[in-house]
Amino acid sequence: MENVHILLVDDHQMFRDALRSLLEKMPKLEVVGETGDAFEVVELARKTSAHIVCMDIGMPGMNGIETTRRLLAACPKVKVIALSTYSDQRYVTDMMNAGASAYVTKAEAADELLRAIGAVRHNRKYLCPDVADAATGAMSRQPQANAPTKLGDRERQVLQLVAEGLTSTLIANRLCIAPSTVDVHRRNIMRKLNLHNIADLTRYAIGNGFVDS
Repeated sequence: MENVHILLVDDHQMFRDALRSLLEKMPKLEVVGETGDAFEVVELARKTSAHIVCMDIGMPGMNGIETTRRLLAACPKVKVIALSTYSDQRYVTDMMNAGASAYVTKAEAADELLRAIGAVRHNRKYLCPDVADAATGAMSRQPQANAPTKLGDRERQVLQLVAEGLTSTLIANRLCIAPSTVDVHRRNIMRKLNLHNIADLTRYAIGNGFVDS
């Protein structure tokens, strides 16, 4: 059986080094590439014929949730294992809805990443114990009557850039839209999420994986 090609995506070099060291000790696992730039992921996955992408969620520029959507749209056979500091249930749900096959917290990566790889190689989903425990706790609590409405793709982009501190003008330039359109998106986001100021938006964005803390 051919080696499993693994691509590492994380903006922290030391963490990538640690993952590479872990994976290279295992037979049949081959780290074929790595990057800290989300915008390189699709091209690199194609170039390396990656089977599995270990994807950091909190990256600058474009978060791992959006990167996963774009990657799987271009390379639907690739399996994505999410790596994150957070075990928040909404965070996990967004990543799995984006198409990830597994979710592992960075605190448990040394113990759980190999289990996740084994699961996704056999087309199974995998949640590390921290995440599974958080999911169980969330299920045991009474659901909220007014859960936040899902945001559209453009609203997600605007939310990320607002939380990164960009002004409406800079966001408009980045997304090639009018500043007034950015303001409309921001108002819609705040209405959908029942948030009232930029600080609230920023906290929501960090807590749900749109930006890194």
